[in-house]
Parts: sequence; structure tokens; C-alpha cells
Amino acid sequence: MMQGHEVIVVDNFFTGRKRNVEHWFGHRNFEMIHHDIVNPLYVEADEIYHLASPASPPHYMQNPVKTIKTNTLGTINMLGLARRVGARILIASTSEVYGDPMVHPQPESYWGHVNPIGPRACYDEGKRVAETLAYSYAKQEKVDVRVARIFNTYGPRMHVSDGRVVSNFIMQALQNLTITVYGNGKQTRSFCYVSDLVDGLLTLMASSYTLPVNLGNPVEHTIEEFAMIIKNLVPGCRSTVSTGAAVEDDPQRRRPDIAVAEANLHWKPKISLQVGLQRTIDYFREELSRTTFLNNQTYMDTKVNRH
Repeated sequence: MMQGHEVIVVDNFFTGRKRNVEHWFGHRNFEMIHHDIVNPLYVEADEIYHLASPASPPHYMQNPVKTIKTNTLGTINMLGLARRVGARILIASTSEVYGDPMVHPQPESYWGHVNPIGPRACYDEGKRVAETLAYSYAKQEKVDVRVARIFNTYGPRMHVSDGRVVSNFIMQALQNLTITVYGNGKQTRSFCYVSDLVDGLLTLMASSYTLPVNLGNPVEHTIEEFAMIIKNLVPGCRSTVSTGAAVEDDPQRRRPDIAVAEANLHWKPKISLQVGLQRTIDYFREELSRTTFLNNQTYMDTKVNRH
């Protein structure tokens, strides 16, 4: 919008929050539509970023049918919109298409190792179907598609109750609660800061490259290491780290091979984990203070009303 582009945000607020975009309300180039893309959408656009879907395991496991509908019916509707208006469309796929990988790091050529009936299948298989739909529309209907396989991403404006390790560990550390690692802590993840991801998405959309592209940070950490990094970044944190029962079908290793992005998009992440986490911790600290203030205010209002 700062570059003069008009942006239409479409959200059903199943996991999103208006607060994340409220600073754009009133801007002449911004429009917000409350809509669920499992129903057809009729707007005019030159580019479509199909980012809709629950992405946190607690969210998509809570409503697997909703998740699979968003990634199938929703994708069909967005591809249909792109066909009608002649727009280029970017499908936000995921590293979860690789499942619990047998190849490490994961290149785009790897077909994956996914349990099609497991607790994560609604998301994993939903995204795999979304990719198939995208390339089917590209072949049959000549829709101009881009596919980004997004690895673990974090940053400010994450929901404090997101349910993934970044938000869980930060909130536990800020409140001096036990930091709970599920499994033995040796499973690995690679974390990409949100501004790096956005840069990758914009670059992919503007490129002529049409095959799937991994977007993520190739620096790998065990979950146990990650918990300690967060603990050490929170001043005065007295949290201890404990382990809990392993989560079913939780991938044991996850790290992107970003050679395709480097060669074709000239893209690679710039923000270090320590810098990105510090920004995220600062945001979560403000959110925690705000929530505490609102809760106290509600309590005081209730107390006054009782008198």
C-alpha cells in the first residue's frame, strides 16, 4: 500500500484477528472483507495471495473438516477467481507436504512421507491437494500459478495462544512457567522471521518461476536448544524446561533446502534467530501486559457494578 497498490484483505477470522490490520483501517488503498473462501468470492484483482488456512496443529486438529474444506473448496474458489479475472495466484503451501521426511534437508523434488489418515492429515493432505489443484488449473485453464512451500515462520502479531512452539515457549518464559517440550526435544525445526518470508512471497509472485519453491530459514535447531535460546533471551527468566509425551506424527526433522529459491529468486533469509526472537518476545511482552491490564479493568468494572 505504501507503494500505491490497492489491497483487499479477505478473512473469516477463524484464527486471524482484526487487530493485526486495524492500523490500516481508513487508508484509501485498503479494504477489509469478512468472508469465508469456502464460498465463492467476487472481487477484481491482479494478484491473489491464497494464505487462508489454520496452520497451527491445535487449530486444525480442533476442526479438521473446516481445515480440509479451506484447502480444497477454498483453493478451488480462489483458482476460479483467478481464472475469471485473469489474476496471477500464489498458493501458500507448507513444509508439511513432506510429512515426517526420510530425506534431509528437504528439496522440492522430495515427494514426502505423510500419514494420510493421521491427526495432521487434514492440513498435510489438504495442502498437497491444493498444490495438485493449482497445477491442474494451470494446465487445463491456463491460470498463472505460483506455489510457496512455507517452513516454520514466526514474528510479531502471532497470537499468544497460537499453540506452536514459538508462542508457547515465549509465553511460558515471560511468566516464569515451566517450558514444556513434547517428546525428547531432539526433533529439529528451522525458523524463518516473518519479514523474510514476506520478502520471499513477493519475490516469488513477481518472478517467472512456476514450480514449487521452499521458503524458510535453513538454520536448524533442536526443540530443546530452541527452548533454551528463548529462556536466555528473556531477562530474569526462572523457567525450567521439562518434557511431555510426544505428539503423534510429529516430524522428527525439518529443514528446507533453499537452493531453488537462491538460484531462481535470489532470495535467502536475512534476520538471525536471535534478532527475530527478541522482536517477537518484545511484542509478546506488550501483549501480555495489555491482556493483564484488560483483565484487571474487567475485574474492577465488575466489582464496581456489584456495588
